[in-house]
Amino acid sequence: MLTHLKIKNFALIEELEASFSSGMTCITGETGAGKSILLGGLSLVLGKRADLSSLFNPTQKCVVEASFNICSYALRPLFEDLDLDYEEETVVRREILPQGKSRAFVNDTPVTLAALEELSRYLIDIHSQNDTATLLESDYQFQVLDALAKNQKPLSDYQHTLSEYKAVKKSYQQLKLDSEKAKASASLDDFLYQELLKLNLKEGLQEDLESRHNALIHVDFLQSNLAESIQLMDSESLGLVDQLLRLRSLASGLAQKSGQFSTLYERFSALFVEAEDLLNECKIQYENLETNPEELEKAQSQIDQLNAVLQKHKAHSISDLLEIQNQLASRLEKTINMDTELNALEQKEQVLEKLLFKTALILTNARQKSSEILEKDLKTLVSRMGMADAEFKIEINTSNTFLNTGTDLINFLFKSNKGSDFRPLKKVASGGELSRIMLALKAILSSYIQLPTLIFDEIDTGVSGKISDAIADVMVAMGKKLQVINITHLPQVAAKADYHFKVLKKEVNGKTVTQLSPLDIGARIDEIAMMLSGNQVTPTAIAHAKQLMN
Repeated sequence: MLTHLKIKNFALIEELEASFSSGMTCITGETGAGKSILLGGLSLVLGKRADLSSLFNPTQKCVVEASFNICSYALRPLFEDLDLDYEEETVVRREILPQGKSRAFVNDTPVTLAALEELSRYLIDIHSQNDTATLLESDYQFQVLDALAKNQKPLSDYQHTLSEYKAVKKSYQQLKLDSEKAKASASLDDFLYQELLKLNLKEGLQEDLESRHNALIHVDFLQSNLAESIQLMDSESLGLVDQLLRLRSLASGLAQKSGQFSTLYERFSALFVEAEDLLNECKIQYENLETNPEELEKAQSQIDQLNAVLQKHKAHSISDLLEIQNQLASRLEKTINMDTELNALEQKEQVLEKLLFKTALILTNARQKSSEILEKDLKTLVSRMGMADAEFKIEINTSNTFLNTGTDLINFLFKSNKGSDFRPLKKVASGGELSRIMLALKAILSSYIQLPTLIFDEIDTGVSGKISDAIADVMVAMGKKLQVINITHLPQVAAKADYHFKVLKKEVNGKTVTQLSPLDIGARIDEIAMMLSGNQVTPTAIAHAKQLMN
């Protein structure tokens, strides 16, 4: 509920301040007095854009501040989503600086215009006679129908399931595409993987193969050198082993005569043992060496294969090839697992699809029942507002796809005269009729859900007499459930309001300014009398005004 409004330095408003209460409030004033300016200022705190031309004094900033009591609107989650401090008495402020910059605040926290616009949808709903496009939108029509059907819970469940269904469907389609690509390259991957497996790759393989190949290709040279080495060590009397044996014996004698030669003896003993070990190793290596063309060819073949694979994969080492082998193995395993994942996603999609159909059917059944109620309630209300022969028919058809509101397609049909055919509302209803239908829908909605403050901007233009009385009665009834602010030219409507403000122009310090003044009982009677008699307050007009107010 709008509780307070302050506008400074906007259009013809130098400074304006007003407090509002629950119930029905009317705002009257002569044409051109500035009622539209008042709404223009208010629209700034609803997130609408502004420019420097709207500044009363171009050297000062424009400030529009509106206070709202929101304790009954359950908006705390929205405030959390927008990262705002929740206050039951929330203050929204908009500033337009002389440099052209714009700033917005909610409870003194800076916000973007997008966030302000999102919040304002729950605070104020403005309607004019030329602003009935919303009525013709299927989303709004579903909103009305679902409010009557009490579809909030099943609709929320459906939309949650739909979101999950779309995500699963998207994942399935992407995975299917990936699977087809993977399978297209799986044969090549498997060939490359098997080729690498046959090489028995391990760290040091390349060095081992090259060492073995060198041994086989130089076997004659190696045998000759080993034979000569064995001869030098194992020759009788003159061989290295025999010479070291003699040296050890001499060192033993020295150590026996004096302990200072014990270390010398130990060292010669170690040399002798090492020489014997070297001799045995040389003999073993010599015996293992043999000319083997087949082994040489095999080693050469393995080296050639390894080099070819290194070149094929543009690898520089065995480590690179092992990494490529692991990647191929991972891709092949993923390809195999994709079918399992696809089956799981397909089953989940089918389960969610069944749940969507089930929930959508609940929505459809409830809407079909509530559509009959809505048709009757609309007929009753618009009949009271001068559309006695108007009738409505709400068609609910089935879509082939899952929509955000279910599987229903809605079509509001309307006929204004007896004997005529039902046709789509947007094609046959006039502007005045659409305004009254919108008013009727809002009145019906207010009995089912908590609506924001409703501001009607001269939607009663062009009607009079009993019809204006009926429109006023509908607004008064709505005012018992929510705050209604009505800008009107009709005395019948103004007379039934709980509160009355007048917009007027005055000259202050040589400048024309727009002001908003609350009217007491006496001033209200005079204002309504002027509206009745064409700006002349006559005794007859005053008597008529009093009669209307009573």
